[in-house]
Amino acid sequence: MIALSLAEIAAVVGGQTHDIPDPSVQVTGPVVRDSREVVPGSLFAAFVGERVDGHDFAPQVVEAGAVAVLASRPVGVPAIVVEDVQSALGALARHVVRRLGATLVALTGSAGKTSTKDLIAQVLRHKAPTVFTPGSLNNEIGLPLTALSATEETRFLVLEMGARGIGHIRYLAGLTPPKIGLVLNVGTAHIGEFGGREQIAEAKGEIVEALPEDGAAILNADDPLVRAMASRTKAKVVLFGESAEADVRAENVRLTDSGQPSFRLHTPSGACDVTMRLYGEHHVSNALAAAAVAHELGMSVAEIATALSEAGTLSRWRMEVTERPDGVTIVNDAYNANPESVRAALRALAAMGKGRRTWAVLGKMAELGDEALAEHDAVGRLAVRLNVSKLVAVGGIEASWLQLGAYNEGSWGEESVHVSDAQAAIDLLRSELRPGDVVLVKASRSVGLESVAQALLEAGAEGEVAAR
Repeated sequence: MIALSLAEIAAVVGGQTHDIPDPSVQVTGPVVRDSREVVPGSLFAAFVGERVDGHDFAPQVVEAGAVAVLASRPVGVPAIVVEDVQSALGALARHVVRRLGATLVALTGSAGKTSTKDLIAQVLRHKAPTVFTPGSLNNEIGLPLTALSATEETRFLVLEMGARGIGHIRYLAGLTPPKIGLVLNVGTAHIGEFGGREQIAEAKGEIVEALPEDGAAILNADDPLVRAMASRTKAKVVLFGESAEADVRAENVRLTDSGQPSFRLHTPSGACDVTMRLYGEHHVSNALAAAAVAHELGMSVAEIATALSEAGTLSRWRMEVTERPDGVTIVNDAYNANPESVRAALRALAAMGKGRRTWAVLGKMAELGDEALAEHDAVGRLAVRLNVSKLVAVGGIEASWLQLGAYNEGSWGEESVHVSDAQAAIDLLRSELRPGDVVLVKASRSVGLESVAQALLEAGAEGEVAAR
């Protein structure tokens, strides 16, 4: 964080100082909420959770070097006491962002937010120091913590914004007002909470409503609900996509033999070829979004193409591709799942597995409401249409819908199986995998299928799977 004294911070957040001998002492390190992340110069934000109260760690974090604790009650060590820690954190983030003068890029969408955010960050790093959301910490706590990690050298701040209802993004954009706002797509993720795609579009569009007149709204030309958001902003509108009307578009899209996308990138200032290191055709849209942001910020098409071609995966469990010593390839995409992202992952699996045996280990897609049965059934059917060799549906009723969709689409019989939990999936795969197989693992976070991917990687390292 930029250096601020405890007195300054207390004034910004409207807090009272307690047990602070010298209010002029500065916070020079990061603001953290996890006591294990404290380093000398930190400010520790004490949150009260369901099982853990951060205030209990106050003596420990000060001993580890924290300058003070941002707390909702006195803790017997240097502290700034506020009525609500979350609100105070937001106020501090808003103050720091105003002081910085960095260009703030905010993005949202139903699918692909984290992968696109990682791409944007890697591209903009080629131009100037860039700070971006780690993983998918895109809520009322994660976003201000990211903003507060910026320093005087930061020129670009890339923030992912998530929403579970109307008004969420408006609140986040109020904390960290964006100059550039990007909307990727409007899908069915969290549709059970929103009530419909139109309501999702209403919430996602709040990001472009927050833009200043001299800002830029980067919108997906291939998604009608996103494209319609142009009417909700006074900022400049830049369209990306495969549509001929897109300002930043892709032509000659294809996948390499290993499933990596290659295309001709067109921008208003020229064109250049891109071959990505990431896997799956869905990354083309993500790359175009990143290219549109970078072009708007003054990067040349050659610089953008080079950066996109070099970019890798920064966040865990998102299409992480690992080949075991025995030739089995594990695609760990287990961080989360919605219908759009599962379909994209299945298509990537099909492309990667040409001439090889493919496994789709899938579980529940959460928060789909009344659409849950139809969406799980459709994913099971798509696995058959893509000629995925084996479907392993993991979990309860939603997994049975996946298997039933596959069975009804292609009468798979033995080619699809429903297992009760992650351990059952591990046992099955350990007994049946053969060298050369490709395994995709994907489900909503609550299913915990990352344990399947990890177990399979460990099995390969230990040489458990013999050639058959």
